[in-house]
Amino acid sequence: MLKEASCRALVEESVKRLGRLDILVNNAGIAVRKPPQDYSLEEWHRVLDANLTGAFVCAQAAYPHLVRAGGGKIINIGSMLSIFGAPFAVAYAASKGGIVQMTKALATAWAKDNIQVNALLPGWIDTDLTASAREQVSGLNENVLKRTPAGRWGKPADFEAIAVFLAGAGSAFVTGTAIPVDGGYSVQV
Repeated sequence: MLKEASCRALVEESVKRLGRLDILVNNAGIAVRKPPQDYSLEEWHRVLDANLTGAFVCAQAAYPHLVRAGGGKIINIGSMLSIFGAPFAVAYAASKGGIVQMTKALATAWAKDNIQVNALLPGWIDTDLTASAREQVSGLNENVLKRTPAGRWGKPADFEAIAVFLAGAGSAFVTGTAIPVDGGYSVQV
């Protein structure tokens, strides 16, 4: 269950420790892998609360601090399941699709305040979350390698340069974008 007060306290404590807030990265992701007809409503809400509602609450809490700082950056971590469907991850896909739409809406709402809001869409990245997916979804590893032109799973380090760009002055006129970081997975049929 989402703890709104915890999200707000996280932002407030960060400002207290650092003196100001310039960048917020919303990076949360949990998944329940099962057919959609087998989801409980509690599972649905747990995934959406962690992946989408928490990002909204953190962005909302960060807003006055970013305005006070004269602007800032919000980087939301979506997923390639923002643009593709997966029969085993309906709540995850819905939450990450929501991240992309929330990114666009916040970008349009807060551009006047010099706040740029963008999203990164990780492809198949080698993480603890995807390690369990490879165990639970038959053939996933082979299918990912076959479809990805780069011929490998991504690594968290593959996000470093694009995150620095979105967090820095060079992206001052970039807002409302959702950038796939997927080794080419999303650009071919």
